[in-house]
Amino acid sequence: MQVPPFSLSEQIQELGAALDQAVLEVLRSGQYIGGATIARFEADFATACGVPHAIGCNSGTDALILALRALGIGPGDEVITASFSFFATAEAISAVGATPVFVDVEESSYLIDLDQLEAAITPATRALLPVHLFGRPVDMERVCAIAARHGLKVIEDCAQATGASWAGRPVGSWGDAGCFSFFPTKNLGAGGDGGAITCRDAELAQAIRELAVHGMPRRYLHTALGYNSRLDAIQAAVLNVKLPHLPRWVERRGAIARHYREHLVALGAVALPEAGPAGHSWNQFVLRVPQCPGARACEAAPGTCVPSSDSATFALPEACCRDWLKQQLQDAGVSTIIYYPIPIHRQPAYDGLGYGPGSLPITERLCSEVLSLPIFPELTDAQQQRVIEVLRSVVGQPIAV
Repeated sequence: MQVPPFSLSEQIQELGAALDQAVLEVLRSGQYIGGATIARFEADFATACGVPHAIGCNSGTDALILALRALGIGPGDEVITASFSFFATAEAISAVGATPVFVDVEESSYLIDLDQLEAAITPATRALLPVHLFGRPVDMERVCAIAARHGLKVIEDCAQATGASWAGRPVGSWGDAGCFSFFPTKNLGAGGDGGAITCRDAELAQAIRELAVHGMPRRYLHTALGYNSRLDAIQAAVLNVKLPHLPRWVERRGAIARHYREHLVALGAVALPEAGPAGHSWNQFVLRVPQCPGARACEAAPGTCVPSSDSATFALPEACCRDWLKQQLQDAGVSTIIYYPIPIHRQPAYDGLGYGPGSLPITERLCSEVLSLPIFPELTDAQQQRVIEVLRSVVGQPIAV
């Protein structure tokens, strides 16, 4: 049995007729940019996120850029965020001319360490950008309290957390703005790229809308240098079909995560992700491989492993332990993904910021240990059982040398 890390085929089969009809209606309407399909999605997504405003855009990256720009973040400003995230989190900060300031994460949650976040605030800090990584929400009550004490803006990176909540309140409704991605592998995926920004403030929403269409408050009047970043009607049509199913899909992801935790808890060679708060939406199920599984994990002695090709530009002392396990699973038909092999602060693009080896030790260690198991709503019980059986067979007994 082959088990993919993610698959859309079952979802497309289930929703195929509705998706076909929705897309064909848009094609036949001739209204491909803007219009009623976009307006319907924005209104329904705003309601789902518990805010009055949602603005569609081209991608989750653009959502971050538009939110930062609309909040007045620019050259000379610092924005504090996590390095253990997808590159776009920091890239958006740099794209508006500001400087990303990276702090370490908590080993247990993979989320930004809020003690270190507050300690990193300087007179140049203008905003906090917490990342709800892998679908687990950051403690937004505490983030907002820190921001209030220091007079800072809060932009939530919700790209991996659509459908998640903190203290019963949806992510994207806590900060000044929430930024979402509808990349096809996300909890709510479009048929291509797409994103949205949520907010409570009407003036901010209007500023974002204008920036997304070339800084244009009305046709052919341009009051700012903006962007061409619009959610097209076909993507909105796909999202309109899928949005009502989001709660069910998130619930199923949670059930899969619980099953993994219940049946893998005894494996000492891997560290399972915490159950997390009730609002975890489980976009990924990311375990850690902190020690070499079985009798050995590679040709080298523990502590002297050679980095994998994925990590060629970043020295990971135990990377081969995780990479060895990944290969064993792959050979048995179970595909996994590494999120992320190189932390943002050690990417060549950010060499100029001066973050040397060991500057964010937990982040760097996690990048050498993390491995994401297959998880998506349509993952069958038989497929999940296969993942569990293969993992147990690989790490649950000594490996012959």
